[in-house]
Amino acid sequence: MTTTATQTAILPSFIKGEWWRPETDAAVQEVRDASTGDVVARVSSEGIDLAGALEYARTVGHDSLAPLTFHQRAIILKKMALALTERKDELYEISARTGATKADSWVDIDGGIGVLFAYSSKGRREMPQSTVLIDGPLEPLSKDGSFLGRHIFTSLPGAAVQINAFNFAVWGSLEKLAPAFLAGVPSIIKPATPTGFLAEHMVRILDESGLLPEGSVQLVSGSLPGVFDLLKLGDTVAFTGSAYTADKLRRHEAFQSGGVRFTCETDSINASVLGPDATPETPEFSAFVKQLVTEMTSKAGQKCTAIRRAIVPSALAADVARAVADRIAERIVVGDPRDEGVTMGPLASLEQRDEVLSQVGKLVDAGGRVVVGTDQPQPSQGAFVSPMLLRFDDALTDALHEIEAFGPVASLLTYDSVDEAVDLVARGGGSLVTSVVSHDPEFVGALVPRIAGMNGRILLLDRDNLKTSTGHGSPLPMLMHGGPGRAGGGEELGGIIAVKHHMQRTAVQGTPELMTAVTGVWHSGASANADAEHPFRKSLAELRIGDQVRSGLREVSLDDIERFAHFTGDTFYAHMDEEAAAANPFFPGRVAHGYLLVSFAAGLFVEPAPGPVLANTGLENLKFMTPVSAGDSIRVELTAKEITPRETDDYGQVRWDARLINQNDEIVAQYDVLTMVAKTR
Repeated sequence: MTTTATQTAILPSFIKGEWWRPETDAAVQEVRDASTGDVVARVSSEGIDLAGALEYARTVGHDSLAPLTFHQRAIILKKMALALTERKDELYEISARTGATKADSWVDIDGGIGVLFAYSSKGRREMPQSTVLIDGPLEPLSKDGSFLGRHIFTSLPGAAVQINAFNFAVWGSLEKLAPAFLAGVPSIIKPATPTGFLAEHMVRILDESGLLPEGSVQLVSGSLPGVFDLLKLGDTVAFTGSAYTADKLRRHEAFQSGGVRFTCETDSINASVLGPDATPETPEFSAFVKQLVTEMTSKAGQKCTAIRRAIVPSALAADVARAVADRIAERIVVGDPRDEGVTMGPLASLEQRDEVLSQVGKLVDAGGRVVVGTDQPQPSQGAFVSPMLLRFDDALTDALHEIEAFGPVASLLTYDSVDEAVDLVARGGGSLVTSVVSHDPEFVGALVPRIAGMNGRILLLDRDNLKTSTGHGSPLPMLMHGGPGRAGGGEELGGIIAVKHHMQRTAVQGTPELMTAVTGVWHSGASANADAEHPFRKSLAELRIGDQVRSGLREVSLDDIERFAHFTGDTFYAHMDEEAAAANPFFPGRVAHGYLLVSFAAGLFVEPAPGPVLANTGLENLKFMTPVSAGDSIRVELTAKEITPRETDDYGQVRWDARLINQNDEIVAQYDVLTMVAKTR
């Protein structure tokens, strides 16, 4: 029996730390089960205090989130992922009402949780235990080293308004939330109405977990009337949806002259190109067909990354069409995703079904022929359509490259040369992703550099990565998700790049002392503490930036050089042949091995007794600057440069600035030494 509107409460919003519902039923919109037509939610934001929500984010949210270090935020992201994992069965059950099969829900729910895990990991591995992120190398601005410059990233002071599409209620929300949270910027999540009830339950789980810093996450169920008029410098907007809507939004005064950042990821006419070598008997042909059908039917084709244009050699078009029809007939069962055996559910709503069929009609009017499936609506209360493959005889038809039917629909078009394939990909006006399916390096090498500028991501698929490829339509948090032109020009994912979208890059100039104070990283020329106690005897609790050990001089003899050469087998002529070495413009004659000097340096600065230093884990940024000849001497200055306690362990990493200096006070070599050090003795 269909649920009546009066039996269903209005879906609440979560703002200013509380769950809120409108006081009246005005402007309520009904949301129905995509398969049965039953009312599952009533949505309205009538009377919501958006100005208050924004100010709450900028004040309470910012004050609770921004002071946390990147590592502390990363740990919370991991705990959020675990909290959602514990209750994801609830999300799966609700997701079925959106028309998603279990496989579709896995992509959305587990995929979204995976984004949280990924950003938690990247935050701890690639970002400092700090609130300031250093960007790029130090720029010396004076000869005496008293004036330096470098770039830093710091959290924006505003709110991140995140407007999501209906197709991925969980993943779409979390892909925006995770980078903003890691950057220290509070989020206001606005899910699409047709599937907002799933996003609401996700936020409810996070709220009930007790993990969210106060004000760090808010949710608006329903519309955002006038929200852009309330934005100011420091706020950001991330939008996922149609290119048409994105174009209208970015024209708002807040983005044009108000300093509010706007990023978007929009629909795009993505392509998959089959190489001429991929004939029907090859693994590549089978992979192309399998991937095309998967992208047509996963989430009922409601994916911004779905393949809309299958670009194939003219000689293979009939084979591809036949193979697609066979695979759909064998493997695709359309129906209620809760029914046994169903592999493709309905579209998200009846309105979405009608929109898809309307767009298909335009493609047919432009010359497309439906060669697989039917463009007729299914006799059901649900939003069902069949998978459709259209064939275009004229691959240059404008509508083919401009009109997107956002459902289980793709078009087949042909090419006869690399130049034609490049042109067809380009006609999409910018895409999130293009696949190239070929085992021919010459074809791939000729095609990819010419289409890369039109795509945010390119998947190269052949027999050697069939089992390991994550697929055309699967954005990964460590790689860019976005694309140029019609795709919106955004970078919603892409590892730490996405975090930086929520931060301000600032050039800072000053003395080494002040630079150290701002960044939390020691700069040469800043105060150093070479007291009586060796810094290797200090735990993390005792060690301070600038703690230093200075060694005495050690002479490097010719016997040292020859012994090292024969012991290691490194008998390069610069170390063994005086005449040949002197003829080299870089050396005055025979010189010591660089690695011999680094080894001597360790002997000069190491404190050998057991203590807080647990292990040497690496050496980075090594540069040899002044040759050392037999009879020269070297000494070491080792300074605690950066201290990074691990949130979940009893130790942390210390980065040491190591400088080898000769008897003339010239820098011989410079590098960073990485050690793990216990938090307490």
